[in-house]
Amino acid sequence: MRNVSRTAKAADHVFRVVAGFCASSPAVFLLLIAGIVLYQSLPVMHFMGWQFVTHTRWDLGNLYGAMVKKNGVTAPVGASYGGLVFIVGTLLSSAIALVIAVPISILTAVILAYRVRGAIAWILSILVELLAGIPSVVIGLWGILVLVPWVSASLAPFLKSVLGFIPFFGGQVGSGYGLLASGIVLAMMIVPIITATARDLLLQVPLLAREGGLGVGMTTWEVVRYISLPYVRDGLIGAIALGWGRAMGETMAVLMVSGNAMNILPSNLYSPISTMAAFIADQLDSAQTDASGMAVHALSELALVLLVITLATNLLARWLVRPRLGRKKAGVAS
Repeated sequence: MRNVSRTAKAADHVFRVVAGFCASSPAVFLLLIAGIVLYQSLPVMHFMGWQFVTHTRWDLGNLYGAMVKKNGVTAPVGASYGGLVFIVGTLLSSAIALVIAVPISILTAVILAYRVRGAIAWILSILVELLAGIPSVVIGLWGILVLVPWVSASLAPFLKSVLGFIPFFGGQVGSGYGLLASGIVLAMMIVPIITATARDLLLQVPLLAREGGLGVGMTTWEVVRYISLPYVRDGLIGAIALGWGRAMGETMAVLMVSGNAMNILPSNLYSPISTMAAFIADQLDSAQTDASGMAVHALSELALVLLVITLATNLLARWLVRPRLGRKKAGVAS
């Protein structure tokens, strides 16, 4: 047995310390970020309580007048920090993005994995991945110049004429800036994420299983539906959760096409909205003019809500795949 020198032992110790630090750094950074945001949110928590997530009125108050004291916290006269409008805008726009993006992503992944080969498959894969690299401000500018006028002139009137009997699709179509445009822009931004992950997952399906399905007379669609998709279901749920988190956190592109609504909930698919991330980016400069600091604290609590929702989304995805993982372990044990 080889004698280990002191230098090798020291190097091994350093390696363990560095590896342990790197492995724990994501959790440490997450706890630090959450702790700082939570600490900055405490004044508004005391000032507003649960009304922060149940009220729609957001008003910084008279920033140049007298201060009032409520629940031990000093704030400008007339100040109210209700974040429900931004929470609803975030959830609705990201949900619409998922409704649009998930079918497109899965079908595109199936085509890339099973139907095209060689240079064509490589080119299409590169194009999908390049779409993920386009800066959000560029997509937002495209949304202003192309998408918003098209939504206002064509898509929104068409949806209203076909589905107008449903209240959410009826009403005024507006200027094009709003929930529908935001959902489409977000869908464009998460399609590459879900597609790339789904393609890699589908390529892991055993070839014998797919060829066996074709051999017993199943069509290509039946092989995908009954063999491939069930095999990669757990990974697909994770990919969708990842895309949903990206959609909820997107800022600049949504800020440019959402309409920046305040103090009013969306009444239909075409209503202007604001999301939490976009509103924080838009209001941070003006919030810093509040001498009491309450405006910044309010934005911090909005960021905390966004963080909680994002983490809850990922935990929900893990919970959804947990029963299947339990069945797999039971099958291996038997």
